[in-house]
Amino acid sequence: MFSYRHGFHAGNHGDVLKHLILCHLIDHFNQKESPYWLVDMHAGAGIYDLAGQWAQKKMEYAQGIEAVWHAARLDKTLPAAIARYLEVIGLFNPDGALRFYPGSPWIALKLIRPQDRIKLFELHPSEADIIRQNLSAWRLHQPRQVTVLAEDAFAGIKKMLPPPTRRAIVLADPSYEDKQDYRKVIETVKDAMRRFPTGCYAIWYPLVQRREALDLARQLHKAASGKEWIHAALNTQHPARDGIGLHGSGMVIINPPWQLFDQLKSALPWLVNVMGQDDRAGFKLEKSVA
Repeated sequence: MFSYRHGFHAGNHGDVLKHLILCHLIDHFNQKESPYWLVDMHAGAGIYDLAGQWAQKKMEYAQGIEAVWHAARLDKTLPAAIARYLEVIGLFNPDGALRFYPGSPWIALKLIRPQDRIKLFELHPSEADIIRQNLSAWRLHQPRQVTVLAEDAFAGIKKMLPPPTRRAIVLADPSYEDKQDYRKVIETVKDAMRRFPTGCYAIWYPLVQRREALDLARQLHKAASGKEWIHAALNTQHPARDGIGLHGSGMVIINPPWQLFDQLKSALPWLVNVMGQDDRAGFKLEKSVA
């Protein structure tokens, strides 16, 4: 249950897709003065040292953020979403050398306003302690702006919705090591849509050789019936012959910002070109039909 640690995978291609979209969502919500909540259902440690032993063990960042970081320096016509994402990553690496990779809580801490709030769920006991330590060390937040909840987000999210602000981004990105996570994600989204139908929900999922993964996006489309949604998926390579490993990832965004689809239309081909490993690299981008 507690075997997964995101530090081994920090900055990989899945993080690039997820956090590029998250930056756009937060920027969009910041356009209105009224406050909002960002609810991160699987917060992790918050920030990761790419030179540390965990990140160095698998070095997944080399084909993710590192490839994007270096390719962008040679490209003077970057898609806007890529440029904005790298601008945010650069805030944590001010000397220009890529050393730290921010998880979604740290991206949110840099971008939200004083009137906004962050709710961080993290069930893993060690990760919950680490994120508290990191919050103290980095001092990015104001008192009472961030709440860390060491509990199961699938149960805890119910008490968060609807938020008193009536504006919220909910990010769900479990490890999916337990195949029950697929079912829990679908049930949680259905319940959340009943409680808070106007919320913005961003659900990340892995592309792996598992039936539940292949079916998740379709189930989320059904759960969002009557609402606008965007589905973006990015393949970086051919699935492994043994069926083990991540060959891509996807996100379903329910009630997305209206500009996100066009931003992804230019960003996804660029990411495939930079992070693709073989001739099976590619992307899917679709949206609900009015």
